[in-house]
Amino acid sequence: MSRFAPVVSAVALLALLVTGCTGNGVEGTPGSSGLRDPYFPKAGNGGYDVTHYDLALSYTPGTRHLTARATITARATQDLSAFNLDLQGLKVEEVTVDGTAARFDRAGQELTVRPRDELAEGRTFRATVRYSGTPATITDPDGSQEGWLPTADGALALGQPVGSMAWYPGNHHPSDKATYAMAVTVPEGLRAVSNGEPRTERTTDGRTTSTWHTGRPMASYLTTVAIGRYDISRTVTPDRLPVYTAVDPTEGSASREVLARVPEVLAWAEDLFGPYPFASTGAIVDRAGDAGYALETQTRPVFPGAPDVSLLVHELAHQWFGNSVTPESWQDMWLNEGFATYAEWLWQEDHGGDSAQRTFDELYAGTHYSAPEENAAVWSFPPARPPDAAGISGRPVYDRGAMVLHEIRRTLADDAAFRALLRDWATTHRHGNASTQDFTGYVEERAPEKDFAGVWEQWLYGEGRPERR
Repeated sequence: MSRFAPVVSAVALLALLVTGCTGNGVEGTPGSSGLRDPYFPKAGNGGYDVTHYDLALSYTPGTRHLTARATITARATQDLSAFNLDLQGLKVEEVTVDGTAARFDRAGQELTVRPRDELAEGRTFRATVRYSGTPATITDPDGSQEGWLPTADGALALGQPVGSMAWYPGNHHPSDKATYAMAVTVPEGLRAVSNGEPRTERTTDGRTTSTWHTGRPMASYLTTVAIGRYDISRTVTPDRLPVYTAVDPTEGSASREVLARVPEVLAWAEDLFGPYPFASTGAIVDRAGDAGYALETQTRPVFPGAPDVSLLVHELAHQWFGNSVTPESWQDMWLNEGFATYAEWLWQEDHGGDSAQRTFDELYAGTHYSAPEENAAVWSFPPARPPDAAGISGRPVYDRGAMVLHEIRRTLADDAAFRALLRDWATTHRHGNASTQDFTGYVEERAPEKDFAGVWEQWLYGEGRPERR
């Protein structure tokens, strides 16, 4: 044996540690922890794209204890030596990658996974995380609560913008959408309702397991689980679309009339926005105190108490704008809320109420709301440039976002062309992501003979109240 052999081995070992190569020919680097979103920079993670989540949850409301397993199918978008998952709180007990134990550690909301063998770019892999504990309720920058919300008879999981990381690990940014399978086990006598279509419900040894399947891509902030005592209704629209509603018994009589209008609202929306993008629809109506807001959770919006028709229209319009066409980042939130708010204006206009022009005029004049501060808030910042994370749910994102759409309509000066623009935008980006720049470019391509510069400069990006044309 050469006397230089030990030196060569040491050098080789040092090279192995520096490059991260583990013997499978891959010299990977860690995926980024966070996607540098303008408002939630730690949300999401780089280096991989999730295609499917398989979640098995077992929850006991009396102790607020969750035991769970999450299997995440993903594709590496770079050579990976490690990758991160977003998970707030909870105790991680085991992580495997393709069935082999992986090292992991925690730091804040980051769960860093180091597989035994590095992952080559383009490889599909499955990471399984077993975890348990009491899921957290998260206070948003705007003061609202999300994550896992305990209720009198169960729990309600809401995720906008980052609350889903309180109950399962994942790539929690709207730019990474995936399909889902969900199995939720609860004490007998309770029901567990989620997104998509119900598959099975079985009771064994005093506990009931319900399984759900979501076959169209969904952003994690749109996932929900509602656990409690619900009156369940299964019907179909005239077009045979399944309608699945879950209503807290205390809200049944107040909800019955408006929920019966779901098929009517969907038929109107399909005529305006194109075919409904999912395989089922419905609603979850919990008690008014169980959440502080309604949310457009995919296929099955959540309402705290019985909604009125305007709110139902808003949340169902989100199934096109926000759920099917999902924002690229949280800065693009007006593409959700401005569109859903304008859908309310159009519904009123089409059903004998105020015209969209009148609503626009009242907002501009400062007479739309009874409270002066609410009218003033419309002009507090541009809809495409919220000042901070709290601003993404601010008044300008909703109302002034809708005013941008009305200014586009006025510039086109052709209602048929405007409605075709809305429908084709939803069709072009169906089940995908889009940014504000995507939208402004799309509008200009659709009507190159029109000048939209003033709309963008004054209404979308401009500070303060623009001058009327």
